[in-house]
Amino acid sequence: MNKRVKFIYLLAFAILGFASCNSPKNKSKKSVIDQKVDSLLSVMTLEEKIGQMNLYNGFWDATGPKPKNGNAAKKYQDLKNGLVGAMLNVRGVKNVKAVQKIAVEETRLGIPLIIGFDVIHGHKTLAPIPLAEAASWDLEAIKTAARNAAVEASAEGINWTFAPMVDISRDARWGRVMEGAGEDTYLASLIAKARVEGFQGEDLSAHNTIAACAKHFAAYGFAEAGRDYNTTEVNPSTLRNTILPPFKAAKDAGVKTFMNAFNDADGIPATGSQHLQRTILKEEWGFNGFVVSDWGSIKEMIAHGYAKDNKHAAEIAAKAGSDMDMESYAYVKHLAGLVKDGKVKEAYINQAAARILKVKFELGLFDDPYKYCDEAREKEVLGSKELHAGVLDMAKKSMVLLKNSTNLLPLKKQGLNIAVIGDLADDKTSPLGSWRLAAEDNTAISVLEGLKAYPNNNITFASGPKLYTGTPTFVKETQINTTDKSGFNEAVRTARNKDVVIMVLGEHGFQSGEGRSRVDLGLPSFQQQLLEAVYEVNKNIVLVLMNGRPLTINWADANIPSILEAWQLGTQSGNAIAQVLYGDYNPSGKLPMTFPKHVGQVPIYYNHKSTGRPKTSDHDANTVFWSHYGDISNDPLYEFGYGLSYTTFTYDNLKLSAKSCNKKGNIKVTFTLKNSGNYRGKEVVQLYIQDLYASIIRPVKELKGFKIVDLKAGESKKVSFTIDAKTLEFYSANNKWEAEVGEFKVFVGGSSKTNIEDSFELTD
Repeated sequence: MNKRVKFIYLLAFAILGFASCNSPKNKSKKSVIDQKVDSLLSVMTLEEKIGQMNLYNGFWDATGPKPKNGNAAKKYQDLKNGLVGAMLNVRGVKNVKAVQKIAVEETRLGIPLIIGFDVIHGHKTLAPIPLAEAASWDLEAIKTAARNAAVEASAEGINWTFAPMVDISRDARWGRVMEGAGEDTYLASLIAKARVEGFQGEDLSAHNTIAACAKHFAAYGFAEAGRDYNTTEVNPSTLRNTILPPFKAAKDAGVKTFMNAFNDADGIPATGSQHLQRTILKEEWGFNGFVVSDWGSIKEMIAHGYAKDNKHAAEIAAKAGSDMDMESYAYVKHLAGLVKDGKVKEAYINQAAARILKVKFELGLFDDPYKYCDEAREKEVLGSKELHAGVLDMAKKSMVLLKNSTNLLPLKKQGLNIAVIGDLADDKTSPLGSWRLAAEDNTAISVLEGLKAYPNNNITFASGPKLYTGTPTFVKETQINTTDKSGFNEAVRTARNKDVVIMVLGEHGFQSGEGRSRVDLGLPSFQQQLLEAVYEVNKNIVLVLMNGRPLTINWADANIPSILEAWQLGTQSGNAIAQVLYGDYNPSGKLPMTFPKHVGQVPIYYNHKSTGRPKTSDHDANTVFWSHYGDISNDPLYEFGYGLSYTTFTYDNLKLSAKSCNKKGNIKVTFTLKNSGNYRGKEVVQLYIQDLYASIIRPVKELKGFKIVDLKAGESKKVSFTIDAKTLEFYSANNKWEAEVGEFKVFVGGSSKTNIEDSFELTD
């Protein structure tokens, strides 16, 4: 901090500290950081406080000449006047240092900027998309992936990420399922905690940690019809029991920021919801970080029909507890006038500015505003061998083996003639997935490259028809090829008479993500036709799926002997896929989201409630009067928690330590897991509970525990879980979290479809 700023700051701190120490009214002890925040606020003007609530996108080449006219010039002047609290999409040490220098050395108070960026699944070196990471069920690996992302991003000057996304979603049509942890609240809550701890580390003031942001608060994943930005309809029970727990887990893990959502909740835009932001988040949960709007979500309350104009939107958002405005220009333009007119309490401005300043102190920016601006570290860290090793490890753990009926996998490492088919097999950009703003195109290891690292098989490649036309970009729709079948016949000829055909099919990386909703969940372009045509000439097919959401692949499931769900695995995609195909890594992933048979089933999820007319043995087999479809079964194609291995596992000898317990006791669940196959492997063993009757209807099953068990071929191990009242809690009809007395079923197994069960009773 420069001498002028340091003098003003220390003087204010001394005066305020002296006054507070001698004030009989001040009985509570504030933290050192809180005292520093108070001292700084005491010398700030109203406009400077509001400036801290203003977040601008990077609007000019920070190392070039200053903007001379237009909106960029206005933003530049705001930055020089101390009216900008944070910036996003500024990266690279030189650029970050340039904007930080203006904030620190040219403004009146020299308050440093927070520098934000979408570090979603890695930075320049990309890990798998978050949905794929969730398929690993490996919390330590997920935490490490976030830690590595923070190390790399911070080396480019970034100190704040807009992640993790912790929205629960049950609808694969919604493109942003790729960015979250799937459909289950329990799993998603643990992953939220892991990601927050990974990003923020043990010491947020360290030079290689970044502040995390839990988003989108709340119910964004419940957009009607799976259409992004759409309205939502959620009842209070679903909000409390399903949607909010991952956010609460992030808060309890110490997340420093929250981001509100584009959608409405109970008829009120989330950005303008006092109930969500003030009542639940800040008062009930005691969150002491700050809330940032999503991009333009404050002004979007006008389009919602909730605000008259941008000034009115600023008033609503500030009252609701939205502390920082991202790219609506509402606060910086209108808040001062609203305070002077008595429409917004100045106390709200003080609270918001204090929350933002506190995070800046916690990041250590006041001690050294240039701590993230080390060019030597930037050069050393970006794309390092350690980071590549980390994303490769995460990628291998993220894959899910969906089918291997004839044991085509693992492949032999020599003597095979292999055809590799599909446009995606040679693609070095699509595997990076969506939300990879810092990564360069054409930097992923392709599947073809990964396979060629095993030199003792003969590989012949044929692309088949192109999946997309033009150059896919993040900012507009990816143009899927629906007219040009060039290469189709060549691909079929290539597959004929080969020992094995590896077909790499799925979505382009930009077909999922924000704004990428789909009504058709099948294979796009000519891929399904190609798959069927190749099958006619060679049935020894290994289907490798690259996608950012569950797909409807009924035909493939019925006909193709081996199917590997590879998602979009990031920078090391091809190496990871090849190592799994050749058996150097035995797949152990489990689905974090249900795969439907047909898009008409969605939203589809395992932990649904029962109805008054479920199918039971009491129903006449000929009746139609129960909850079902007339043209397809209710069952999914692949259920939540499903995933195979090259080996097999058997569950046996399920026992409960007691058949009943009271709310102060517990029950121990034990069983034997055996690796009954021929390979060493890992099994994600899962514990589910069903509350048979309660004050509100409970799901037919709920995940309540899981463990990753590593067993050698033929090895057995005793596995145990403990169930207590905390395990059985839910947000009840009494509007509180509690366990209710009653009867429960307990299930263990390798997926949510398990029927290995026992029962017990909870008493007072």
